[in-house]
Amino acid sequence: MTVTHLNLRGLKCPLPALKTRKALRGLAAGDILLVECTDPLAALDIPNLARETGDALETQTEAGGVLAFRIRKAVSAPEP
Repeated sequence: MTVTHLNLRGLKCPLPALKTRKALRGLAAGDILLVECTDPLAALDIPNLARETGDALETQTEAGGVLAFRIRKAVSAPEP
């Protein structure tokens, strides 16, 4: 299992979701993606993306205007 950090601070919708989707495609099953972003819409977009791809959103936090997401790549995520 590997952990990948994705710093998307300063990017506006739809870039955080698009870059997160691209990063998830490059991960192996069970890998972790840690995403940080400042776009308030990511609070909706990233969880919806995880549901759509079948990956597990393990945590979602907000501190100081930074949204952080921990996503575990699914064993066999469906292709969108």
